[in-house]
Amino acid sequence: VEKYRPQALSELVSHRDILSTVQRFISEDRLPHLLLYGPPGTGKTSTILACARQLYREREFGSMVLELNASDDRGIDIVRGPILSFASTRTIFKKGFKLVILDEADAMTQDAQNALRRVIEKFTENTRFCLICNYLSKIIPALQSRCTRFRFGPLTPELMVPRLQHVIQEEGVDVTEDGMKALVTLSSGDMRRALNILQSTSMAFGKVTEENVYTCTGHPLKSDIANILDWMLNQDFSTAYRKITELKALKGLALQDILTEIHLFVHRGGESVWFWTILERPNSPLALTKCFLLSTVDFPPSIRMQLLIKLADIEYRLAAGTSEKIQLSSLIAAFQVTRDLVVAEA
Repeated sequence: VEKYRPQALSELVSHRDILSTVQRFISEDRLPHLLLYGPPGTGKTSTILACARQLYREREFGSMVLELNASDDRGIDIVRGPILSFASTRTIFKKGFKLVILDEADAMTQDAQNALRRVIEKFTENTRFCLICNYLSKIIPALQSRCTRFRFGPLTPELMVPRLQHVIQEEGVDVTEDGMKALVTLSSGDMRRALNILQSTSMAFGKVTEENVYTCTGHPLKSDIANILDWMLNQDFSTAYRKITELKALKGLALQDILTEIHLFVHRGGESVWFWTILERPNSPLALTKCFLLSTVDFPPSIRMQLLIKLADIEYRLAAGTSEKIQLSSLIAAFQVTRDLVVAEA
């Protein structure tokens, strides 16, 4: 992850609008205080470090840039001590401003954030502050109003794939096309996570295929989810419960992950998952079942809404730390009731 961290603004692959704005600020020498926020692995820290490298030469870097992370102590004493003394001193023989980077600023205490307000205001002439955080709501409004805010959203697959291919080529990793799709899907727009999954899968299995990626991350395979849905909709309660429990024990699956995947299926409607299984195993008896389901199971809107409410309740109860066995029973029951409603309507 650190080996392939972009070093210059031109190397960053996403958020071109933000980068062009920041580039203009730098070229006109009018950089404001910045607040960069968004999910992890979307390029916030890389962006400001690339800016700092563009602003300062290598030997000036240590004296002109103060970078503090959540791992450093950043209570009110640090704001009044090192940060204040760094911001208040001017550099001789060097025009321009110093840069204070406060990474993971949402971990700062309320008192420290309040103390920072005055420091930011007082030393604007010779210091610029850049706050980086995941959750904007954890930054006090007074600090938000003193900074220019930029939101870094999750990366799109179109932006991630070329960068991943560059890393794969440099490292000489064997990746299949379905493996690449799995990497992008499981990383959910987090570039750091994608690279970590790529590295761990290639070290564990040698070849990065879809099945290896899912196995390495402990994520349920699409075929497993298809089987679980098949059992819940076509078997009686006790058989479905026994088979799913056995599969969970065999593959080490968490009910939370199964629920998330099933929710995606119910949300989209029946076709996509079943169709995938038909393509994957054209000659198996399972595929025939899926063909039949493809044409018959597409829940009517009213029934789908009820099922989604049930899934949301189960997810909430799981988050509260309830028994997985009881919640699994509830999940199967929800699907069997839905099946009976569909049959009754038909």
